[in-house]
Amino acid sequence: MSDRYNAFLYRDETATGGEGPLSGMSVGVKANIAVKGMPFHAGIGAWKDRVAGEDAEVVKALREAGAAITGILNMEEGALGAKTDNPHFGPVQNPHRHGFSPGGSSGGSGAAVAAGLCDVALGTDTMGSVRIPAAHCGVYGFKPATARVSQQGLEPADLSLDAIGPLARDLDTLERVARVMSDFGEGAIEGPGATLAGHGVEIDREVLRVFAKVVHDMDAEPEVESLSEPCSRIRFAGFIRVSWAMAVHLEGVAVSDHLARLLTYGPDRPETKLAEDMDVLNQALFEVRHIVAKHGFLILPTVPNPPFPHSAREPAAQADFTCLANIAGLPALSLPAGWTEDGLPVGVQIVGPEGAEAGLFALARTLDQKMGAYRPPKEGA
Repeated sequence: MSDRYNAFLYRDETATGGEGPLSGMSVGVKANIAVKGMPFHAGIGAWKDRVAGEDAEVVKALREAGAAITGILNMEEGALGAKTDNPHFGPVQNPHRHGFSPGGSSGGSGAAVAAGLCDVALGTDTMGSVRIPAAHCGVYGFKPATARVSQQGLEPADLSLDAIGPLARDLDTLERVARVMSDFGEGAIEGPGATLAGHGVEIDREVLRVFAKVVHDMDAEPEVESLSEPCSRIRFAGFIRVSWAMAVHLEGVAVSDHLARLLTYGPDRPETKLAEDMDVLNQALFEVRHIVAKHGFLILPTVPNPPFPHSAREPAAQADFTCLANIAGLPALSLPAGWTEDGLPVGVQIVGPEGAEAGLFALARTLDQKMGAYRPPKEGA
């Protein structure tokens, strides 16, 4: 299948795999993860000619397990944003609807997997950037616990929140890759789970409809929990943290006017407000971990809105739910949950305890069998 989605920016047509548990599997890699001999620009135009001198630790692990690393994928500039309309490398098209965003910042990863251009793609997730494109592209995405996946060879956004994670078209493939690239715990998950009652997030009615059906079809109805702050406030505090970290890391690097503006939010934030932001993040970390420990897992819509046109402004609330797992440092998985009346995919995410990754995937399989929501893109979409 040709890449009319602008997902791959570089392809190694001679790539071959080896022997091992991932033998025969093709893997595309987001442009902020190092692959020896391939572009390593993180979506930043000033780095367009930079080539990685060695493999990132996760890429090395996949190679050793027999996977073929087939190329480099488009992304948001610097990995900040959830639309993937890169000013230097162009927009990525959603395979389910041309002209629509695949989500971001790992938009190329979501589109490449959904379109069947590779079996698996690696993305990075700082506030939801693996799970958001997984939801918008109708595929499966896993964010490992922050402490359970190597960050060596990653061009960072904020190392306190970043996690490299895989996307795939089925849970079996996703789990096989997750076991190879991360510290995968065998713990089980028990309990009815918990959800949040919207919590200040304006949720599209189609997403609400799909999520209500997911909850209705579960074996036990999740408990409704609350957080001290609205999710939008928590997400904004996380954005300030990321803006600060990236402003320091990219100091002196030429970036687009759009990214340059985003990188002013952290450094320009008054000290009193910064202190409040850190308090918000610390409280959210404690509360999310407490909810997961108490109820077994947290289940939420992945994104509060369906995929949207590139011509529209990026909805600010896209990471309102996904950011919680990053801030808490917990593993989270997004899977297809249903479809809008207009034929666009909607995702649901599960956040579980660290060390119970096997339980998280088992729960996802149970839900996946009930929902049966995965569909490949229609030809010519």
